[in-house]
Amino acid sequence: MHGYELRKRVTALLGWGRVLSYGSLYPCLKQMLRDGLIAEDTATDPVASAGGTATRGGRRGKIVYKLTADGKERFATLVAAAGPSAWEDANFGVRFAFFGATSRETRLRILEGRRSRLEERLDGFRTSLTRSRERVDSYTLELQRHGLESAEREVRWLTELIDSERVEPSATGGDDERNERNERNDTSNTGPDASASGAINRE
Repeated sequence: MHGYELRKRVTALLGWGRVLSYGSLYPCLKQMLRDGLIAEDTATDPVASAGGTATRGGRRGKIVYKLTADGKERFATLVAAAGPSAWEDANFGVRFAFFGATSRETRLRILEGRRSRLEERLDGFRTSLTRSRERVDSYTLELQRHGLESAEREVRWLTELIDSERVEPSATGGDDERNERNERNDTSNTGPDASASGAINRE
């Protein structure tokens, strides 16, 4: 993709709460180029090449960035990392966005680390709320309460995710079990609707 497309994709991935500025994107791309993690493709504008009406005939098209082999290896290393930085506020959302490319063991370590960090924060919120209740105005108190409730909600959410990750595939009906069940359904269906039922089961 070129820079504009990359920015749109990252924004869609991380949400509008973390809009990536061009002032951050392009210096990062230049550094990745220097490190050999990506490469530029500066092909000629296809419209001009085809004899179209592009201005200044044959001008260079937009620079498209592609991952190199080193870049793919670096990505694999990053998604396998599960140290403390992975569950900090600045990085957790990014790591979570790439959980589809992360191993189950790594996902669990990150989720458990994030929950532990938030539980520590909750203790601090509760202590602060107790100590400052009589010394601050109602707005400051509400702000502290909002932080407490937000952390509590995230801890509940993380606990649900952790519980789901810990469930073995066989406990929820893995692929082999589903295939066996579908085969039994296929052979037991008789009558005019048998073929339709079998197709549904296979889907």
